[in-house]
This record gives sequence, C-alpha cells and structure tokens, in this order.
Amino acid sequence: YSTDFEVHRNWLAITHNLPLSQWYYEATSEWTLDYPPFFAWFEYALSHVAKYFDPQMLVVENLNYTSRATIFFQRLSVIFTDTLFIYAVHECCRCINGKRAAKDILEKPTFILAVLLLWNFGLLIVDHIHFQYNGFLFGLMLLSVARLCQKRYLEGALLFAVLLHFKHIYMYVAPAYGIYLLRSYCFTANNADGSLKWRSFSFLHLTLLGLIVCLVSALSLGPFIVLGQLPQVIARLFPFKRGLCHAYWAPNFWALYNAMDKALTILGLKCNFLDGKKIPKASMTGGLVQEFQHTVLPSVTPLATLICTFIAVLPSVFCLWFKPQGPRGFLQCLVLCALSSFMFGWHVHEKAILLAILPLSLLSIQRAKDAGIYLILTTTGHFSLFPLLFTPPELPIKILLMLLFTVYSFSSLKSLFRREKPLLNWLETIYLMQLVPLGIFCEIIYPLTPWKGHFPFVPLLLTSVYCALGITYAWLKLYVSVLTERISVRQKAE
Repeated sequence: YSTDFEVHRNWLAITHNLPLSQWYYEATSEWTLDYPPFFAWFEYALSHVAKYFDPQMLVVENLNYTSRATIFFQRLSVIFTDTLFIYAVHECCRCINGKRAAKDILEKPTFILAVLLLWNFGLLIVDHIHFQYNGFLFGLMLLSVARLCQKRYLEGALLFAVLLHFKHIYMYVAPAYGIYLLRSYCFTANNADGSLKWRSFSFLHLTLLGLIVCLVSALSLGPFIVLGQLPQVIARLFPFKRGLCHAYWAPNFWALYNAMDKALTILGLKCNFLDGKKIPKASMTGGLVQEFQHTVLPSVTPLATLICTFIAVLPSVFCLWFKPQGPRGFLQCLVLCALSSFMFGWHVHEKAILLAILPLSLLSIQRAKDAGIYLILTTTGHFSLFPLLFTPPELPIKILLMLLFTVYSFSSLKSLFRREKPLLNWLETIYLMQLVPLGIFCEIIYPLTPWKGHFPFVPLLLTSVYCALGITYAWLKLYVSVLTERISVRQKAE
C-alpha cells in the first residue's frame, strides 16, 4: 500500500478525535486534510466503525501506524463503498442503445461496457492495491451521468453537486455539466434546424438548479463559514505551492515541456551555451522532486496553466452548445474537459487519467471511431500508472492484470465492430506495441544497471514522456472527431 493508506488513516483519526473547528488546521502529519467537507464527514462516519477493529489507528500521533486489523478495515471499506460504483454501472448499462443486439451475452454492448467499467485495470490497482476511494467517487459521477441520460436532470445535478463536495478534482468536468444542463434543461425546445429557441428558456428550471447548488454548498461549507474558516479550507483544497508537476510527472503536455527543457539544458551544456554552475540542481533531477524550475524554457505559473486549460476546454464547450447531440455530445464534452484539464492542469497526478478513461468507456461501445480512441487512451493511460506499484512482488500482478484487461478490451471491441474497418491504423498499433519493450527496460533491465543509483528518475521520465505522446494523440484525435462531426437532421430535431 502507498502513502495514501496513511493519508486516510490520519484523516480517520483527525475527524474522530478533533472538533470540527480543528479539522482543516491539524498538521501533526504531513498528510493534512485537503479534501472537501463531505469527504471529511465520510471519514468521520468510517471512523466510528474503525474503532471496533483497532482503536490505535484513530490516534492522531500514531503516524504510519499499521496493523492487520487496520489493513483489513481500510481494504474492506473500499470494497464496501464500491457497491455504489456497481449500482452506477448497472444504471449506465440501462442507458445503452440496444441496436447492436447479439445472441451471445458476451458480445452484447451492455456486457462489454459492464466489464470495461467494473474490471477497469487502473481503478482496480489505484483503489485496491495503491489504496484510494475512487470507485465510490466515480460511482457518484457515473450515476449522475446515467440520470442525465435518463433526462432526470435535477437528480443528475444533485449527484454532481454532492460529488464536487466530496472531491474537488471533478471541477475539471463541471463545464460539461453546466452547459449541458443549461442547454437541455433550462432551454426546453429547439428550432427545426437545431438552433436554440430562446423563448423556451425556463426561469423556474434555472432557479431549481441554483437552489440545488446553493443548498449542497451551504450544507458542506456552511459550518466553516460560520466558524470563519472558509479561507483556510480553500487554502487546503488548492495548495498551489506544490509546484507544476507531481514527483512522477503525469504524462501530459508539461511532461513533454519538462523533457524538452532537460534536452535543451543538456545540449546547452555540451555546446557551452549554458554555465553548469548556474543551473539549479533540482532542474536536473526533476523526476524526484515536486518543485521544478525550468532552465532554458520559461517557468510555468499556476495562472499560465489555468489559461491553457481554459483555452483547451473552450472548443468542446462550444460544440456542446452549438452542435447539441444529446447524451453522446455531453459525454464527448465531459471526456474532452477531463483530458484538457489533465493535459494542462497544475500539479496533475497520473491517477487523474481515469477521469477521462471511465466516461470514454460509455462512448467506446457505440461507435468504432470512439472505440479506437478508447483503446489508445486506456492502454497508454493504464501503462502510465505502472510506477504507482514499484515493489518486486507487485510486478507480475500489475503485468498480468494489465494484460488481462487490455486483451479483453481489444478483443471485445474488435468483435463488436467486426463489420467495420480496423479500430487502429498501423502507426497506432506500432506505437502501442512499443510499450512492451519500454516496460521490459524500465521494470527489469534498468534496475540491474549501475545507472540506477545515479539516475533513478530515468524510468519515470521515459514512461511519462512516451505515454504523454499517446495521450496527447488520443486527445487531439477525439477533438478532431468532435469538431468535424456532422449532425444528422434527426439529431437536430432531437
């Protein structure tokens, strides 16, 4: 298990022993409470069960405490809360169009979708080996998506508002929810050509949505506003001092940017364009530290990442407004918002790629084009999670689990779209196949070399940069698909 195991144990102790007024000030452990209040209350509820397993895990001063009972309880809590994820998957499967009916249940789109979600490799290792509660949170998100697909808009809005106050990373996809609810719920009719009928605007519907957001926010943040602690809560939720990148660079645009800076630095030193004495040491070992000062390229500020993210998200939001395609258009926008934020966000964690992979699963079983993009994104994104499991006993586990899921993804989607052209072209296939030698080098060969002691960040750098190329390609390909897609007369009418 990872540091996240200790993070959640510490949060159990904080919420169980300390009054509400100290939750977001307690700093005995370096893993301070930095999730929104609903998650803090979730930990508080779990702590009242945890005390029956091992009361020692609830002592704030017991840093890095583990026992068999503690491990059993923590693991069991993840498994138990995953029941919400299972229910959400069931609801999503009910929303799938059954045009591709198959005699064999194994070839039914609903069955394939259920497997792609329930047995998702990334979610499995992040929650059940690395240790987090993403299944429970993604359950809330998928359930809200299902409710919007079922035109139960207020339920969907309520679930998403609650989700935001459990984990604020879901703000990445908030633009998709906001625009879709405004377009489909607040405006109740379209013209014959698909354009918006402005007179159909419902002030009542907008008021109801506003009430939901305000009530959930008041319930979550109200106690801290009364205590005068809202600035402290916000400071904990958005710690901009952590630096542009995580210790292991998430495979996004900034990984490519960092790698380019490193390459230019090395070239500059070789050609005597740079003075080696003036280069900060951290800039040459950026794979191991959180703070990263660029040497040649301009250093990036939080505002710069915010502007880049806003620009990257904007076209998908415009498409959702001006080219409405119902639930499918909403899902496309949701995935693009998640991917754009992953590509350009500040201090992005590699685990955030699941925010795009899981909703893209719903699109992958509907069209061959989306299935191809899904295979590229999911294979590359899941491979980028390998550094999370770094001990030798986990090596065969993660390889076998990755192989099982990847082989199933390719074979099931290939059989589903067998009458259409191949899902991947030869260049995409070659790119994905190169993950095999990369994995062998990073996991098996490099640790045996003498370079491991001097340059331990090299496998992380190679994994991050190579996967960043695939994820960037999938993001661009999905964007091109959405922007160039023509809407049929039937879709305009709908």
